[in-house]
Amino acid sequence: MWEIAVLAALVGGTVLLYNGLVKLREQANSAWADIDVQLKRRYDLVPNLVETVKGYASHEKDTLEAVITARNQAMAATTPGEAGPAEGALSGALKSLFALAENYPDLKAAPGFQTLQGQLSELEDDIQNARRYYNAVVRDYNTRVQQVPTNVVARTFGFRKREFFEIPESETAVPRVDFGGDA
Repeated sequence: MWEIAVLAALVGGTVLLYNGLVKLREQANSAWADIDVQLKRRYDLVPNLVETVKGYASHEKDTLEAVITARNQAMAATTPGEAGPAEGALSGALKSLFALAENYPDLKAAPGFQTLQGQLSELEDDIQNARRYYNAVVRDYNTRVQQVPTNVVARTFGFRKREFFEIPESETAVPRVDFGGDA
């Protein structure tokens, strides 16, 4: 009789640990999907931004092409480990684009450009917040996957550590996108 109680406790404990891992895995999947939505919004905004700048500074071809190349590379990234460096490169290219805009007062004053700047600024904040949430969920998940006794259940059922979404340290500064004020 006590053997059945011990077996029931083991099975029940395993089910609880398994369900906890599933919950964290799904939270991580959902958090990554949120990041993906924000990144796609950013990718959709970049061509409009480049076209607006091109209208005022068409001879700045290298900078404009660098932004499009960085956008395409970021769009091709499929994992958090690939996305981090690609997003860092895109942020750097956007910084160059906005630095370029400093040289064109008419561009800085254009309502379309100001609108795009505002949208990009909001998106950068949204991406940063989504990244923080995703990394927090991944931290909790990875901790659980490695802790005893959950690690036994994780190994048994194929739960593996997940990658963080990290931007390279050289690219961690948020692009400056507010040029509507003092010059």
